[in-house]
Amino acid sequence: MTKANSPTGAAGGSWTSDGADTLPGILAIFNNVAPGREAEFEEWFQHEHLAERIAVPGFLIGRRHEAVSGQPRYFNFYVTQSAAVLKSAAYLERLDEPTPMTHTVMSEIFKDMIRTVCRRTFRLGAMRGTGVVTVRFGERPAETALRTAIETLIRDKAVACGEIWRAVDPLEFPVSMEERLRGGDRKIEACLLVETLRVPDAEKIAVALAREFQRTEIGVYRLLCEITADGVPAL
Repeated sequence: MTKANSPTGAAGGSWTSDGADTLPGILAIFNNVAPGREAEFEEWFQHEHLAERIAVPGFLIGRRHEAVSGQPRYFNFYVTQSAAVLKSAAYLERLDEPTPMTHTVMSEIFKDMIRTVCRRTFRLGAMRGTGVVTVRFGERPAETALRTAIETLIRDKAVACGEIWRAVDPLEFPVSMEERLRGGDRKIEACLLVETLRVPDAEKIAVALAREFQRTEIGVYRLLCEITADGVPAL
């Protein structure tokens, strides 16, 4: 069975008859930075890390954000052709052979790391926004509740898109050198992502989602930048 890649109700992938999953992969990362090390972090992220990651075969889009409210301060994610890209030989080589600057950032600068490999199971909307609400779940939520929330929100002209990310079994992915340098990462079970045209709209939506989805971690972020692989549309 194939799922159409359309702006309404598409995850952007398919399920094959033998059950093989080709949904888009998501690498979701939330982190803080050691006090006084922000300049090094920015230098590394903007002038080495983003370009290095998007050059890995199968990486499509990378987006960086900074918190308006909530924690951690930084949020970035990558869209990949499938979750399998995030355990490919090319990507694992990057993780296990960090550059000197990456070694320093991972061991000294990254703090409070939340890093989870996910599959994008649902998406509505044909645009991207500059305001972002993230609802992080520590327990696996019902897919129907998340879809209903997105279907309701997308009617608002201030909303650009909504997505559901579900965590992949972490046992499928080896612990990398980079993670060992960080001292281990927290994981989430799922994330509801809503992007808006303007940040104040994201703030209003975050209040409503906090009432609907209790015992979750909610952040409002503003877009800093985006990078795409050559020829890849920004979805």
